[in-house]
Amino acid sequence: MSVTIRQLHPVIGGEVSGVDLRRPLTPDEVAAIEAGMDKYAVLVFHDQDITDEQQVAFSRNFGRIELAVGGNITKPTERRISLELADISNLDPAGKIYERDDRRRMFNLGNQLWHSDSSFRAVPAKYSLLSARAIPARGGNTEFADMRAAYDALDDETKAEVENLICEHSLMYSRGLLGFTEFTDEERVMFKPVRQRLVRTHPVTERKSLFLASHAGTIVGWPMPEARAFLRDLVEHATQRQFVYAHQWRLHDLVMWDNRQTMHRARRYNETGEVRDMRRTTIGGEGPTVEQVQAA
Repeated sequence: MSVTIRQLHPVIGGEVSGVDLRRPLTPDEVAAIEAGMDKYAVLVFHDQDITDEQQVAFSRNFGRIELAVGGNITKPTERRISLELADISNLDPAGKIYERDDRRRMFNLGNQLWHSDSSFRAVPAKYSLLSARAIPARGGNTEFADMRAAYDALDDETKAEVENLICEHSLMYSRGLLGFTEFTDEERVMFKPVRQRLVRTHPVTERKSLFLASHAGTIVGWPMPEARAFLRDLVEHATQRQFVYAHQWRLHDLVMWDNRQTMHRARRYNETGEVRDMRRTTIGGEGPTVEQVQAA
């Protein structure tokens, strides 16, 4: 059975059929999925009851796996899964739901803000692959915004203004929006801001897109209040409903997206009463978007 992709939204998202992620892929299948990612930016694979090892094996078809270190306040001794997977759940190492005031839960609430995975790293992520192992009865959807279509919809004056702008990204910026501002000295070093271009060009399609995230806290050379107001306007523009695909999770879905072309956010659910166990593999990017220098 060959790989087929059905379009889910006018500008973003495709549903893949004809692939079993539990088995090795052929080169043609890998090429078809990569072509689908270039076109749709988000791909949905239903009914994929996979193990962590199978998810990692599938992910390796698309590049180097980014280890889940440096992107959270969870200590290595508190992890419940391999470093090859990011734990996007509300569970502690014993498999119990976090208490409402748990510091780790407070930090993870930042996933409900619009963001691009690993934009806070000097080399931001290429793809993310999220597997649904347990889902709540209601809520917990994930929304994806097409940053290509958002760029295309800008007026010419704004396109010229943003073309060469450089932003600083840090997890401290995004968590600060929620009032999470108490970081240890070690965390402040780990979350030191990095610089990213505001406009990116896709290496295959050559389409331009906005590289936005709640992690973006300022624009180099701009006063911070002006920069944040401008970035907020851009995020509001980029997340208009015509640019957004909302994915309603089914158990054992795997959703794969291109962080170079999208922004996403998780939606609220009953975090203290229901389990949401999601496991993400992340494919590292090809290189920095700009020459990295020490953040001012």
